[in-house]
Order: sequence, then C-alpha cells, then structure tokens
Amino acid sequence: MKSSENKQSLIVGLLLAGAFIAILNQTLMITAIPPIMDEMSVTANSAQWLTTVFMLVNGIMIPISAFLLEKFTTRQLFISAMSVFALGTVVSGIAPNFEILLAGRVIQSVGAGVMLPLMTTVFLLIFPVNKRGAAMGLVGLVISFAPAIGPALSGWVTSQFSWRVLFFIILPIALIDIVVAFFFLKNVTEISKPKVDVISILLSSFGFGGLLYGFTSAGNYGWSHSATLLSLTIGGISLIVFIFRQLRLEHPMLEFRVFTFSIFPFAVAIGMISFMGLIGAETIIPLFMQNMREFSAFEAGLALLPGAVISGIMSPIVGRIFDKVGARWLVMIGLTIMTAASFAFTTLSPSTTLTYITVLYGIRMLGLSMVMMPVATAALNQLPKRLIPHGAAMDNTMKMIAASVGTAILVTVMTTTAETAKQRPDIAYPDIHGANIAFMVVSILSLIGVILSFFIKHKRQAEGEADGKRQRNVRVKLQE
Repeated sequence: MKSSENKQSLIVGLLLAGAFIAILNQTLMITAIPPIMDEMSVTANSAQWLTTVFMLVNGIMIPISAFLLEKFTTRQLFISAMSVFALGTVVSGIAPNFEILLAGRVIQSVGAGVMLPLMTTVFLLIFPVNKRGAAMGLVGLVISFAPAIGPALSGWVTSQFSWRVLFFIILPIALIDIVVAFFFLKNVTEISKPKVDVISILLSSFGFGGLLYGFTSAGNYGWSHSATLLSLTIGGISLIVFIFRQLRLEHPMLEFRVFTFSIFPFAVAIGMISFMGLIGAETIIPLFMQNMREFSAFEAGLALLPGAVISGIMSPIVGRIFDKVGARWLVMIGLTIMTAASFAFTTLSPSTTLTYITVLYGIRMLGLSMVMMPVATAALNQLPKRLIPHGAAMDNTMKMIAASVGTAILVTVMTTTAETAKQRPDIAYPDIHGANIAFMVVSILSLIGVILSFFIKHKRQAEGEADGKRQRNVRVKLQE
C-alpha cells in the first residue's frame, strides 16, 4: 500500500511540474516583448505573436489531446509531450532571428497543449471521488499561480539578464521531468486504440484555431479588419461542421455529448467566465500600470504576485473543503467576491496606488481560487470513466477560447472606449476611462457567473460501483 501511495505521489509531482512550466509559458513573454522588439527589430503587433501563438496552438492541441489520451499510454504521452516542449524551449533560447523564435514557441505549445488535459485526466483516474477535490486543488494551484507569476518572473529576468535566460531557466525542469518519468512513471490510462480521423483533426484545427486567431486579430486590428472577419468565418463554419461530425461518429475525437450531463454546461460556462476574467485582468492591469501610470514592467508583474501566492495557498485548502461540502457554496461565495473586486477595479484613476491594485487583485484571486477547480471537478465527477478525457479536454478547450475571446474583447473595449472618450471634454483621462469600462465588462460577466452558480447541484455524485472498480484497477497498476 505504501509503495502504491509513493508511486501515486511521484505521478502527481511529475504532472504538476510539467503542467506548471507549460502554463507558465502562456504569460512568460508578456514583459519580455520590448527587449525582443529592440533586438530583433520587429513591431509590437509582430512581437505580440510570441504570446498569442502559444495560446493559439494550445487551443488547437487540447481537443486533439482527448484522442491522444485514448491512443497512447500515460508514459508515452507524457515523455513525448515534455520532449517536444523541451525541443521548442531550446529552439527559442538560441533563436538567431524572430522567425525561428516564433517557430520555437509553436513547438513548445504543441507539447504544452497536451499537459493540462493529461494531468486532469490522470488525477481523476488515480484519486477516488471523495479525494478528488484535494487533488484538483493542486491543479487549481498550477492554473492560477503559473500564469500570474509569469509577468513578474519575466519582468525581473529581463531587467537583470537577457530575455533568453527565461528559456534556460525552464529547460532543466523539463529535462529532469523527462528523465524521472522515463524511469519511474507508470501507466494509469486505458488504451482503446481509436482510429485516426484526419478530417476531424483538420476541422478541429481550423475551427478552434480560426476562432482563436480571429479573436486575437480583433484585439490587435479591430473587429472589421479582413483578417478578423475571414478567420472568424472559417473558424465558425469549421467548428459547426466538426461538431456535427463528432455527433455522427461512433468514436468521436471530442465527445460533445458531455454537455448532456446535468451541471456540465453550467460548470463549463462558469469556468470560461472565471478564466476570461483571470487572463483579462492580467492583461489590463499591466497595461494600466505601465502605459497609464508609468510603473515599470517589474512593478506591474509584482502587483500580480501576491494574488498568485494567495491562490496557490488557497487552492489545496479549497480542494479539501470541496471534498467535505461540495462545489455549490464555494462557487457562489467565490464568484460574489470576484464580482465585488471587479466592480472595485472600475474606479481606477491617476492616483491609484500600487498597494490598492495589489490588495484588490489579491482579493479577486481569493475568490477565483474558490471557483475554478471546484466547479471543474464537480462537472467531471458527473461523467462516466470513458468520457473523462473528453470532458477534461472540452473544459480546457473552452477555457482557452474564453481567454483568447476575453482578452480580445476587453482590449478592444478599452481602446475603442478610450478613443471615443478623447472626443469628450468632460473625461480628463480617456485611457484610464477605457480601462475602467473594460473592468465593468469583467464585473458584469462575473455577476452572470453568480447567477449560473445557482444551477450547480449541492450534492456531489456518489462514487458508484463502476467508479470503485476503476479505482481498484488503477491501484493494481500502481502496485505493479
């Protein structure tokens, strides 16, 4: 039994480390963009792709991960994903020009896109229902802490060293993870050898990729730009065809029938709103601090750090509370805190202090830690074993789309409102007014989340006979 617990802990540690550096890379380049622009002589629009292309490819890979989880063993998939990620890290670190740096980020994100669904699925397989909250609390720690620490780490490193150091900090962690996994990682997922449906993969890539690119373009170029309209049209049509195809296939690449399970659609919607608010706030706050209040990049990153620490401390605690009381009250209270903090952010002004932003963001992250993982775990607990990989992939895909959509919408709201405000003499600081209106949108979305939380069931699904049998099978695998 002790050996089984040790192996379980090792699997948890490996997956957490892998997912942490994968998710950290989503925001790691944000404050490193200015020095890269100077060194490689590229515009802000071009340099921004170092961040957006990572989320773009992540969004494409996550739906495919459900298929990969059924096709390959835990060990094969983890080692392959981390190896691809490490290769991309090396390419990025030694890139002689912007094109190769961008290619390195694409390679990185191919590996990173598999890590979060893999971790979520494995955690749900190796932990019984009554312990899943605590386990998924660790996932919540990674999801909220990693993106928030990215700008602070990036700001400090780029102010002290070359931006290339960012990649060489991450590389040893990836290599150690690969070596340890090679010798000690056990297989816990079951292989069903699904057939490769090339049409589904293409439709998924064009669908999710097109939407993500379209919403990213909207943030950069505006909603009426030809690239935005074309991408959204191609993405929307491809996604509709993809969904209808999945519903007709006997073994779909991504199972949309997960939305027929009671609270799953409400939980996914709340997760999307929460993640949209997280990435949106992490985009608006540094823009406000650096461009409108003239704080440094490091100070802007530092303002987000206490919130990340609070979320990191709270996630495991919230997970244990979830195991005892379920998701409903946690989610309702958390969303109420998020809504109140978001409304408080609508009063930003030229006299807003670093302390005010830091404290308020910390309160918002406290609320977020009570929402993200409890609502996701409650939704996935509803699913039968065979649908867990599909449910995890669907949940993560929707969050990624929400982050891209949310960032594009909020930046567009902020910039267009600021431009309009410049025509009004009664508004002294148009740019700050734009940031306040963007936070008003975040506040309204959070309030919608509070309403949706009433549909989350109070009682957790009991661990059924099939689930108990599955747990016994996994324990046997861990003991082998």
